[in-house]
Amino acid sequence: MEGAKEKIILNIGGVRYETYSSTLRTFPGTKLCSLTDPHAPSIYDYDPTTKEFFFDRSPEIFSYVLNYYRTKHFHCPIDTCRSVLEEELAFWEINETQLASCCWLKLNNKEVQPEEFNIWDENERTDDQCLIVQTERQDFSWRTRWQPKIWSLFEKPFSSFTAKCLAFVSLLFIVGIVIIFCEETKAQFEFFTANFTFVGYSEVSHDNHELYYHQAAYLLHLELFCVLWFTFEFSVRFCFCPDKKLFFQNPLNVVDFLSLFPVYIELFVAGQIQRTPSLGLWLGFVRIVYLLKLLKISKLIETPLILRVLCYTLKSILREICILLMILAFETLFFGSLFFYGELLGSHPSYTGELHFTDILVCFWWALITLTTVGYGDIIPLTTVGQVTAALAAVFGMLTIIIPIPIFLVKFKSYYDIAIFKQKLKRSKKH
Repeated sequence: MEGAKEKIILNIGGVRYETYSSTLRTFPGTKLCSLTDPHAPSIYDYDPTTKEFFFDRSPEIFSYVLNYYRTKHFHCPIDTCRSVLEEELAFWEINETQLASCCWLKLNNKEVQPEEFNIWDENERTDDQCLIVQTERQDFSWRTRWQPKIWSLFEKPFSSFTAKCLAFVSLLFIVGIVIIFCEETKAQFEFFTANFTFVGYSEVSHDNHELYYHQAAYLLHLELFCVLWFTFEFSVRFCFCPDKKLFFQNPLNVVDFLSLFPVYIELFVAGQIQRTPSLGLWLGFVRIVYLLKLLKISKLIETPLILRVLCYTLKSILREICILLMILAFETLFFGSLFFYGELLGSHPSYTGELHFTDILVCFWWALITLTTVGYGDIIPLTTVGQVTAALAAVFGMLTIIIPIPIFLVKFKSYYDIAIFKQKLKRSKKH
């Protein structure tokens, strides 16, 4: 049995198959490949008269197995039982994850379109594409030599021990600036509620005023220390980034960039903030981007499969979500207007002043919280027309929210099935 063109005859359950030995060597380590070994006749049931190997197995499934060796694409009969197929594949030492996606869908009774397999792969490639450094360059400048190393140091935490330490330091600064942000909000709340709500800014005592700004200056210096580190980190990553356009397409990088501004702006307008305290509140509002920096923790851990499936599902039904929001907006305007005029026309002049709204915008607010089944109860209908309108709004709100749920569940289940299949395929390739 030497030579690529030497033929091998197989008798599978009484059906003769004839193929080349080179075909059976396509997948080393399988049972069919071992038939090309010189000692195979002494190991397996071999008839020297007819020169054929005999296996008492299903000939129908074997025809697909042999075709897999010929084309490298494994398909199976539509009416095959899953257990039977698994048993046959185990006998021929073929991993079931080699099954083509179209047949995998049929075998598992999954209502998944084959195109969704390609969409999943595109999403995976997009997520894994983290600004690949171009190493095949002709110039050998200092920046070209050090760019891959420094980029990996700051962008890929698990690339080296130094990168892990750097990521840990960056995480400490992120946690620190979030704690500082919380302390600043606490000081601002105490100052503004005490001095504006109850006393009035013109009556603020000099001691309270000095105490607040002394505490604010102390926190600002701590915050500045953290932001200087973020400035250094962002500058290095931006300078050594191989693609600046792709760099700013990453939302986390945009958050890093925006988080640098509040402290520097406050330092430049410190005197004006003392004259206009509300400006400090606006700068504090912009500091919410500090909380978004906590999302960078996702780089230190592997994104769970269920979370990736959820993200891809939301992407796939983005069009349906937009339609849902349009319907919800229409219902808000319609029921809000109906509630407004229904309450006005249905109310008696003697208790008109008891109505819980002042204009139609407040009615739109009522309609939105009723449609979403939140129902704060701050605005309630007082007339029969208003009560009927409220009942209809609640029913239509439930229908609007409930109807899209099955669409989401079907899509989610489809992507989850695909993800499980892809994971099995990856594991089999690693082994």
